Amino acid sequence: MTYSVKEIYYTLQGEGAHTGRPAVFLRFSGCNLWSGREAHREQAICRFCDTGFVGVDGPGGGKFESAEELAAAVAKCWGVTSNGVRPYVVCTGGEPLLQLDESAIAALHDAGFEIGVESNGTIEAPDGIDWLCISPKGSASLKQRSGDELKLVYPQLEKSAQPAEFEHLSFQHFFLQPLDSPDRDENTRQAVEYCKQNPRWKLSVQTHKYLGLD
Repeated sequence: MTYSVKEIYYTLQGEGAHTGRPAVFLRFSGCNLWSGREAHREQAICRFCDTGFVGVDGPGGGKFESAEELAAAVAKCWGVTSNGVRPYVVCTGGEPLLQLDESAIAALHDAGFEIGVESNGTIEAPDGIDWLCISPKGSASLKQRSGDELKLVYPQLEKSAQPAEFEHLSFQHFFLQPLDSPDRDENTRQAVEYCKQNPRWKLSVQTHKYLGLD
């Protein structure tokens, strides 16, 4: 399989349960809920994405002809002495499960990495993922209904994307993440109030944006 990758870079995880953890971000190209092109945003299932995932022209991006070649690029990007700490890679997108398969998971494990995945949940996850974060989007059908972390961008207009619709699912952590839009301050206020009234939910803030990290 050839893997199409927008970018690979080393940074800190900025949101969710692993906030602050050093990680290589492996951003796959492509998504099944939006083309990634502004001309198509209004017709997309997910209309609020804030990430560029079109093409393979980002730092470290490209076409990788094998799982081993992909894992080697991730390992090269880590580039620091771990001192007994297992290196961590976050597979994201777009939608990473369009491409992340058992071969890539095995190759990343062979390279020594713990594997995290951030998915919209419309594709069932393959075996072997160490940390699975699902972020439901709009009216998209949720097929992956268990994992480690459910992270809901808030607020969303669709009835099927309200927090109460997900509380029965099998996740260890439930996060609300304020929608990053011109109304971010109001979205944050609403998310804070919802968490205070519904303590199963915790607030996830995109700290990388406040800190100016990639």
